[in-house]
Amino acid sequence: MSSSLKATLNGWHLWGLAVGLVISGEYFGWSYGWDKAGTLGFLVTSILIAVMYATFIFSFTELTTSIPHAGGPFAYARRAFGSKMAFVAGFATLVEFVFAPPAIAMAIGAYLNVQFPGVDPKAFAMGAYVVFVALNIIGVRIAATFELFVTILAIVELLVFMGVVSPGFSMSNFVANGWSGQSDFSMASISGIVAAIPFAIWFFLAIEGVAMAAEEAEDPKRTIPKAYIGGILTLLVLAMGVMVFAGGAGDWKALSNINDPLPQAMKMIVGANSGWLHMLVWIGLFGLIASFHGIILGYSRQIFALSRAGYMPKYFGAVNDKFKTPHRAIIAGAVVGVAAIMGDSFEFAGQTLTANLITMAVFGAIVMYIVSMMSLFALRINEPHLERPFAAVAYPLFPAIALGLAAVSLVTMIYFNQQLTVVFFGLMALGYAYFSMTQHHRDASADNKVGLML
Repeated sequence: MSSSLKATLNGWHLWGLAVGLVISGEYFGWSYGWDKAGTLGFLVTSILIAVMYATFIFSFTELTTSIPHAGGPFAYARRAFGSKMAFVAGFATLVEFVFAPPAIAMAIGAYLNVQFPGVDPKAFAMGAYVVFVALNIIGVRIAATFELFVTILAIVELLVFMGVVSPGFSMSNFVANGWSGQSDFSMASISGIVAAIPFAIWFFLAIEGVAMAAEEAEDPKRTIPKAYIGGILTLLVLAMGVMVFAGGAGDWKALSNINDPLPQAMKMIVGANSGWLHMLVWIGLFGLIASFHGIILGYSRQIFALSRAGYMPKYFGAVNDKFKTPHRAIIAGAVVGVAAIMGDSFEFAGQTLTANLITMAVFGAIVMYIVSMMSLFALRINEPHLERPFAAVAYPLFPAIALGLAAVSLVTMIYFNQQLTVVFFGLMALGYAYFSMTQHHRDASADNKVGLML
C-alpha cells in the first residue's frame, strides 16, 4: 500500500474545512460555560479566548505554509526541537481530535432525540460514526466537497436561528444574574470566568485542523492563509451572535447544562410545535455533522502522520490503494470514539460525559498551541532563511499573546479539572512509554535512509 496523499483540495474546500471543523461549537458545548460563569462572565471569557485564537491563527499560518505536512504541529515541533517535543505535540493534537468527535456525536444524538425521544441518543451517536467513517474512506475530495456543502447550510441555519429568536430577544434576559448566577461582579465571578475557559475554547476548537490537510491542498502556500483568515472571521461573528441571541431568548440557566441549547432557546420563543423548531433540529444537524465529519478527517491525518514517522504502529500509516485515503487511521480513531461514548465511567468530577470529553479535547488543544508557538519562535531563531510565504502578523507580539493566553488557560484548566488532568497526563505517559520503547526502530530507519542517500 502507498504512504503518500493526493493533492485535490482547493481554497473553498479549505475554507469549508476551517469553518466546518469548528462550527458545531456554535451549536452546543459553549453553554456549559454559562453554568460556570453566567452569561456576562462567559462573555468576558469568550472575548479573551477570541483574542487568543485570532493571534494564534495569524501566527500559526506561518508554520502551516512554511512546512505543509499532514502531521501539522507534530511536524513543526520535530523540525524546531526534535523527536521528544514532536511526540508531545503529536500526542496533544491526537487527544484533541480523537476526543472531540464523540462529544459532537453525543450532541447529534441529543438533537435527533428531540424528534425521536424513544431512541437512545448513544445509538444515534454510534450510527454517525459508521456513516462518516465510510464517507471519509471513500475519498478526501468527496469528503471535503460534502464538508463545504454542509458548512454553508450550517451557517445559514445559525443566521436563521438568530432571525427567528430576535423578535423575542431581551437584553434583560441575557444580563439577569449574569455573573456566575449573581447580579453583581465579585471574586466568585473571576473564578467562574477562568473555570469556563474550556467551553469558550470549544467555540473555536479544531480550526487548526486545516494544517493536517496541507499535503492534500492545491497550492497550500496561497490557499491555506485565505482559508484560515476567512474561517476565523466567520467563526467570530457566528459565535458572538449565537451566544447573545440564545441568552436573550429567556431563562439562560435552562440552557446552561444541555447538549441542544439552540432548539431549546428557540422553543422559548416559538413554542414546541413550531415548524421553525423542527427545521432547526433537522438543518441544525448539518452544523454538528460538518464538525464531526471534518474532525474525522483531521484525526485520521494525525494518526497517519505519526504512524508514518514511527511514533505509532506502522500499520496505521497505510493509504488505501483504491481511494488514496488513510483508511486504517480513520477506523482506529472511530474505535476510540465509540468506546468513549459507551464509557459511562467518564462521567465524573461533577461533569457530564459530554463536558468531560470537551475538556479532554481542550487539554490537547492548549498543549498543542503552546508547543506550536514555541516552535514558531525557535524556527525564527534557528532557521531565519526558511521560506515563509505567510509571515506571522505583528511578530513577535501576536505569537507572544497567543502563547501567553494559552499558558494561562492551561494552568487554570489544571486547577479546575484535576481529575481530568491526571487522565490526560496519564495517557501521555503511556504514549511516551511506547515512544521510548520504539526509539531504536526509528533510529534504524533513519540510518537506512542515510545509507540509501549515500
